[in-house]
Amino acid sequence: MSENSATDALQNRLKNDQFRAVDQESVPASPQTPVTPAALRPLLSALTAVRDGDFHRAAQDVAPGHGHVALAELSAVLRQIVDREAHFGRELRRVRRELVRRGRLDERLSASPGLGDWASRVDEVNEVLDALAAPVANATRVLDAVAGGDLGGRVDLHDGTRPLRGDLHRLGRAVNRMADQLSLFTGEVTRVAREVGTEGKLGGRARVRGLSGSWRDAAEAVDAMASRLTAQVRDIALVTTAVARGDLTRTVTVEATGELLELKLTVNTMVEQLSAFAEEVTRVVREVGTEGKLGGRAQVRGVSGVWKDLTDNVNFMAANLTDQVRNIAQVTTAVANGDLSKKITVDARGEILELKGTVNTMVEQLRAFADEVTRVAREVGTDGRLGGLAQAQGVSGVWRDLTDSVNYMADNLTSQVRNIAQVATAVASGDLSKKIDVDARGEILELKNTINTMVDTLSSFSSEVTRVAREVGSEGQLGGQARVEGVYGTWKRLTTSVNELASNLTTQVRAIAEVASAVAQGDLSRSITVETRGEVSELKNNINLMVANLRETTRAKNWLESNLARLAALMQGHRDLMEVADLILRELTPLVNAQYGAFFLADPAENGAARDTAVPAKGLAFIAGYGAAQEATMETGGLPVHGLVRQAAREKKRILVEEAPPGYIKIGSGLGEAAPAGVVIIPILFEDKLLGVIELASFSRFSDVHLAFFDQFVHTIGVAINTIIANSRTESLLGESQRLATQLQERSDELQRQQAELRRSNAALEEKASLLATSSQYKSEFLANMSHELRTPLNSLLILARLLADNPDGHLTDQEVHFAQTIHRSGSDLLQLINDILDLSKIEAGRMDVRPKRLPLMKLLDYVHAVFRPLTLDRGLAFEIAVGEGVPREMFSDEQRLQQILRNLLSNAIKFTASGRVELRVNRVHDPEHRPADGDETGSASGSGSGSGSGSASASASGEGVIAFAVSDTGIGIAPEKLPVIFEAFQQADGTTHRKYGGTGLGLSISREIAGLLGGRITAASRPGKGSTFTLYVPVTCPGHAAGRAAPEASADPGPPPARHPAPLPHPAPALAPAPDRDGVRKDARGLEEWASGRAGRVLRGRPVLMVDDDIRNVFALTHVLGRVGMPVLYAENGREALETLERHPDVELILMDIMMPEMDGYETIAALRDIPRWAEVPVLALTAKAMHGDREESLAHGADEYVPKPVDVDRLLTVMCALLDRRSDEGDGHGDEGAGTDAGTDQEGRGDGRGDAKEAACAGPGAGREASEG
Repeated sequence: MSENSATDALQNRLKNDQFRAVDQESVPASPQTPVTPAALRPLLSALTAVRDGDFHRAAQDVAPGHGHVALAELSAVLRQIVDREAHFGRELRRVRRELVRRGRLDERLSASPGLGDWASRVDEVNEVLDALAAPVANATRVLDAVAGGDLGGRVDLHDGTRPLRGDLHRLGRAVNRMADQLSLFTGEVTRVAREVGTEGKLGGRARVRGLSGSWRDAAEAVDAMASRLTAQVRDIALVTTAVARGDLTRTVTVEATGELLELKLTVNTMVEQLSAFAEEVTRVVREVGTEGKLGGRAQVRGVSGVWKDLTDNVNFMAANLTDQVRNIAQVTTAVANGDLSKKITVDARGEILELKGTVNTMVEQLRAFADEVTRVAREVGTDGRLGGLAQAQGVSGVWRDLTDSVNYMADNLTSQVRNIAQVATAVASGDLSKKIDVDARGEILELKNTINTMVDTLSSFSSEVTRVAREVGSEGQLGGQARVEGVYGTWKRLTTSVNELASNLTTQVRAIAEVASAVAQGDLSRSITVETRGEVSELKNNINLMVANLRETTRAKNWLESNLARLAALMQGHRDLMEVADLILRELTPLVNAQYGAFFLADPAENGAARDTAVPAKGLAFIAGYGAAQEATMETGGLPVHGLVRQAAREKKRILVEEAPPGYIKIGSGLGEAAPAGVVIIPILFEDKLLGVIELASFSRFSDVHLAFFDQFVHTIGVAINTIIANSRTESLLGESQRLATQLQERSDELQRQQAELRRSNAALEEKASLLATSSQYKSEFLANMSHELRTPLNSLLILARLLADNPDGHLTDQEVHFAQTIHRSGSDLLQLINDILDLSKIEAGRMDVRPKRLPLMKLLDYVHAVFRPLTLDRGLAFEIAVGEGVPREMFSDEQRLQQILRNLLSNAIKFTASGRVELRVNRVHDPEHRPADGDETGSASGSGSGSGSGSASASASGEGVIAFAVSDTGIGIAPEKLPVIFEAFQQADGTTHRKYGGTGLGLSISREIAGLLGGRITAASRPGKGSTFTLYVPVTCPGHAAGRAAPEASADPGPPPARHPAPLPHPAPALAPAPDRDGVRKDARGLEEWASGRAGRVLRGRPVLMVDDDIRNVFALTHVLGRVGMPVLYAENGREALETLERHPDVELILMDIMMPEMDGYETIAALRDIPRWAEVPVLALTAKAMHGDREESLAHGADEYVPKPVDVDRLLTVMCALLDRRSDEGDGHGDEGAGTDAGTDQEGRGDGRGDAKEAACAGPGAGREASEG
């Protein structure tokens, strides 16, 4: 029917129903107004779009009716139909997406907005999904159980409401039949394996009743597995894996016979048939689905069974598809030709809906089926993507059968190939627990059984080898053997090889263990005799060599000890040196296989003066010989000391000469003479004094045992000779005592001459004093250079360790942060040692100054309590501070030096006390020589510096008395004989190499000297194992200073303002190295993030600084520090480059100046800067390793604004820099604080002590009050 005839029919129908059109621009038309074809054309266009499946265009083409009521209602209904059909299409696509992409069977269509058939269609589709989901889930559960080894599960053929029918019923029965057959087959195979592999019943066969075909072939394959199974199964696995991956070009090429040959041919045939089947299916799908050639059929010759069914199914699918497409073509052709009477009736309420539904269903089914079949064919046949299923919803009849057939074919192929691929992949990955459990038939079933049998054999072999390896290699149970029954060929050889390996290893290890046990029990006669190869053979040879060496060493040791004891016994009781010397040579020479010997005795000069030097003044006397010429034996006069004998006497070490030249010496007998091969010269020492020399010569070389014997025996000889000499000297002295009495008068006459000699000696002493002063100057210069060279690398080490320990970015682990903290702690310890050595040097040179000031005693005790209370708590010690009655409220003394002494005494007390208590008692005494009450029961000692005597006298004279600070502990104590030496430099009570407590031994020596400078002294009393008491006696008023005036520095420093409060942990002078906490970083040190976020960060950030230093390590470290607080850093290597850099960068606001630099040093550079007007006011901070006495004053005198020594304390440096820049900013605003910060933060030695002005403290931020008040 043409478009015009359809329009006329519709117009006539509308006329009969008495509908009239209404003009959009006029009043409603009269009932006689006809419906024009133009008014129906939009409706026809919309219906055509619905017919073609273009609902989007249909929705756009639906017109409002052009004023005609019937057309308006018809358009509204058509729009509702389009909307509902679009909703149903969207739901179908969503459910299809979930099923196809995610494999979810629980997705359902949502309710349709319509009633009647709209809702019925949704319910029917959901019922179909429900009917499919439950059996699939049931079958999946059974298959999962079978895959997990549980063969008891079965598919329930009744879903609770009705029994399964058709394909679902066949699927359930097939799964149950597969489980039954697997259970029966597994039982039989297990029985055969148990009889053959465990019970040893050979000839057992699997009796599987009710099975045929591939199942029986599989049972027979278990009985007839051959030696070439490994190679054949691996080749088959490669082919099956290739098939699983879509590669059908591979075939089984391994050589095989019998049933394995049949399996090979079957697999190859399967691959060929799969290839042919894939090509045919692809061709049919392409012809039917792509090229539109209907009627095509897949022609796969020579196939049967499943492959025949699959081919028939494909052909059936193609035939059905052809019939359906041709039928649809007839319908669509009819629709395209305008024949609407077959499917569509023109009824505004019911017939239009039926027409739209019929056309839409037809178009949707055609499009959905074509798309799904094309996709499945492409994925399975072309892309090799298994698992695809055709999802054509809402179809029935032939379309449904064809869809199910394609899906059944794809699903079976997917399940079988994937299952085989999973098992092959698991075996390749070492997982032998998986088996092929998919339902299969025909040749696929044979391949499945063959692969499962291979996995069982591999699992058994792997279990046995693993057990043997675990018992022998891990559990140490030697003798284990792998027992794998029923294997042949390569498997048998592998099992035999593993057993041989375990047996050889067991034999070798047991042999080594027997020898080791024998050696441990002292039996050195055993050796390893078992046959070995390779590295075990090397181990065997090494152990045998070790036992032999131990045997020889033991024999040599026994020889050495027995002969030492024998010769020592022979020398006892002799009083004549020549007799003893002759005895020694007679016994020693043949003992060491020597043929010549000579004994030289040092000339026993009067009073033993000759033996006080390395070489005797009058030479050595030949007193005994062995094998020497007659004339040499008779010679007993002094011989000149020269050559190797002199060298041995000077070095006091044994000299061994090997391969002596022919003319060196002759060893003769009645038959002839010859030169020796080796000569040894042995000095005889007693208490590091030379007593004599023994020289031996031998035709053979002296062994190591002989040389060790010489080294030990020579001490015995020295003791014996010294005893004889001492006895002879005693007798001589007894005789001379009478002669000395007669000479006493003569001695008195010589006193006058001695007095004159004394005057000459005084003059010589004055000359030596002058030389000593020069030596002291050299030492000071050496210490200054040493301090500079040590501080320069230590500077970068401490700064970088501090940066790493802060770990601002969190990139380091806790262990790496601990490493950095350990480096910082070690560097701080080294800095402490350098400062101690410098302090000791200044004390010895008399350069250490005392700067007393009024000192509240409670301030000093608060400092002690704050510093040492946490330390004692950490060590579990009790810590007490007791103040006696009558103690003055304040003193006039040097606070820093008092803190230094008390810090040293308390640190020692805590270090040497493991448990108990540490106590500080403060009392006032009027007797500076006061001692503890128990002094008569303990060892005691005292130490005082050069000023102790004057201090005590002054204190007594002043009448103000002395304050005693007694530090007591319950520690290890000190032996009485060690008390006098502990106040000496580098001396400790335990000075052995294995001492338990470390330290340099400088603390008490420095404390003693400082106490003397303060007019006091230190005493010590101790009992070993009970504890010690060190008492510091200090006068209330420092001698030589008036109580009413302070030192110049004390008066110049106004001190911290009242608003500041001392911190719980005061910051000591860096001269005494701030004590680190357990992590190696000072507890009062703040992180750079705190600096950057506080007021200091606002002052420093963005202000350029020029660093002038020739050490790139310091530049690198400080650049990172300043960069963290936001300061741009410029760098110059010397003064000349610094001036050039300033010319290029005139915005520099601060200069960090090193002093010792090449070309142009720091002093010259500062002077040049001060001569240039534009740079004269730029702050210069001297940053140098020159930290000796006067270096700070010299730097300030040359024009530096501040001085900070190296190694740099980062917090101190930032505080000083902040103060300088803050002052510069104030000066720029016209209200600068002139001179502020000039002396901030440095002590009299040039090392920072934590003091600063108010400006500097304010700049320091939150810790300002603490840092400003510390010191």
